Amino acid sequence: LGVDTTASSLSAMSSTPVPVPKLLVPSPPRTEAAWQLDELLADLGHTESKLAAAGQAAEVPAESLLDNMLDSLTRDLQELGITAAPAGICAACRKPIAGKVLTALGKTWHPEHFTCARCGQELDKGPFFEQGGQAFCEEDYHQAFSPRCAYCASPIREKVLTALEQTWHPEHFFCAHCGKVFGDEGFLERNGKPYCHQDFLAMFAPKCQGCERPVTDNYLSALQGVWHTECFVCTECLSGFTSGSFFELEGRPYCELHFHQRQGSICHGCGRPVTGRCITAAGRRYHPEHFVCTYCLGRLHKGTFRECGDKMYCQPCHDKLFV
Repeated sequence: LGVDTTASSLSAMSSTPVPVPKLLVPSPPRTEAAWQLDELLADLGHTESKLAAAGQAAEVPAESLLDNMLDSLTRDLQELGITAAPAGICAACRKPIAGKVLTALGKTWHPEHFTCARCGQELDKGPFFEQGGQAFCEEDYHQAFSPRCAYCASPIREKVLTALEQTWHPEHFFCAHCGKVFGDEGFLERNGKPYCHQDFLAMFAPKCQGCERPVTDNYLSALQGVWHTECFVCTECLSGFTSGSFFELEGRPYCELHFHQRQGSICHGCGRPVTGRCITAAGRRYHPEHFVCTYCLGRLHKGTFRECGDKMYCQPCHDKLFV
């Protein structure tokens, strides 16, 4: 991710003010007549606009009025021995320029004819922007040619940030969830939207089945979920499975001892899990070799024992002790 200091699409943009128009100076010495000529030429551009308006009101072509005036002026100058050369041909109206001349885009213009190609605003007194050989005011240039921000859809006039194959105002490129502008850590993308690392992990990273925090690094896959390695332990005693095996009960991992405790399959005689043959008596389970008389330690057989005080006795020992 990087923020360019200038938009690449603005490389063709010119923000240089239009050069100050220069007045055409006649070559003969400055006589009183020449001085009057300068004054006349300076006002001629504005007179042209007034003639156009007057011509429309009188239903007379403005070009005809202007041409007649120029012809009369030329004759008067010739009688004074002064030859007047036009300053150039206006790129807009294709008429000679007599008076102030404006040079821009490699062409000459009447100042009032150098206008925005979109809105028609005169550009002789301020900066303009060029595109495709045409001049535009600042507002129209940005509206027509500047890149658009993917967030607010308005033109990007200064710095432009490019990310996710779109352009953005730098201040509008932020986390789609919390709204914070991204720092040095950058961003992560999901479904075309940018997110800060914290929100991305909280919203989209898989959660550990043990602690329910996002899993980002090493993990174990077990019991249809993922686990931090340090979180995959016996649910009861929190000890790791050093043997490499575990027992599952209701979707949780257990060591062998606590699994059998939960299942009720611990031998009442030795306290260890009963994994093979077992004897069930008085609601308790025993290894066959541990189902013995408490007094004589002789092996008991189902149906031939007596219970007293949570202990098992053979018939003779029970009668000897309690009868």
